[in-house]
This record gives sequence, structure tokens and C-alpha cells, in this order.
Amino acid sequence: MNEHRKYVFSWDLLGDIELGRPNLGHNTRLEVYRLMQFTFRDVIEERYGSQVADDIFYTAGEKAGSAFYNHFIAPVSSESEFLRKLQTALKELNIGIFRLEQANFETGEIVLTVSEDLDCSGLPEIGYEVCTYDEGFLAAVLEGFFKRKYTVKEIDCWCTGDRTCRFKATLV
Repeated sequence: MNEHRKYVFSWDLLGDIELGRPNLGHNTRLEVYRLMQFTFRDVIEERYGSQVADDIFYTAGEKAGSAFYNHFIAPVSSESEFLRKLQTALKELNIGIFRLEQANFETGEIVLTVSEDLDCSGLPEIGYEVCTYDEGFLAAVLEGFFKRKYTVKEIDCWCTGDRTCRFKATLV
């Protein structure tokens, strides 16, 4: 591994928003987020291909989901508290509207939706799912609570003609 990394992720890298943005605060427009996300994806795909870009976005989503779980959700003691806190945090932070559609917590089979999500709601139909980052994010959030490794795959997306993003989570 590269011993001279400059940006090992920690929550501290997000900074002191009140100090740094006393006039503009926490908010920006969704176009700015998507501009950054899709230009990163474009450059990664140009250099390394679509599969590597998907792997990077999924892994980045996992890293973000783990930090998100620890910062906004933990500690929780029950499935209902976990789901309530996750739903509340995603909505209050304007990330999306979370719904649990199906769950068998014993087998680890979970189907959930995120509507009005950051990544694709309102984009044109392009015939394939784009929420790879969200897949990794949700996998890590589930792992944070259940302490079991999940893989998450988007099965419906705004970009495939659906009006919500639907994800299937399974135990690894």
C-alpha cells in the first residue's frame, strides 16, 4: 500500500462548517453534488474503465456508509430503532426518503427503497442503474447495525424508468 497517502478518510476532513461557511452554511444545490460525482465517474471511466469506476464508487460508498452509521445512527439497540434513525437521518439530511419494503433479518434478505435520492432522481432514462455509490453506502450501514457483511445491488432506478431506487441486500 502507499504509505504516503494524503487523504485517509476521517470525519475531521469534513471540517467545521460553521467556522468555514458562516454565511453560506451547510447547503448547496444538488447540481453541484452531481457535477462532482459524475465528473469523477467520467474521469475514472476514461482512465480505468466502467468496472473499475463501479468498484471505486461502491467502495467509496462503503467507506461513507460506515462513517455515516457511526456518526448519525449508532448506538442503536433494536431493528426498529435502527430503521427509524436511518430513515430520519436520510430525510433530515436531504439524502433521500428511505422505506423498508421486505425484510427477513434471519436470512439477511432485505429490499429497500430510497426515493428522491441524490444520485439519480430526475435524470433521463439511460437504460441502466447508476446508484453504485448508494449500493456500497447501504451495504455498510446495514453491516454497521447487523455486524454481518452485506452486498447490495440496485434492482430499480430512475434511470431505468422507475421512479424510486430499489435495492436488494443479501448477506455475503
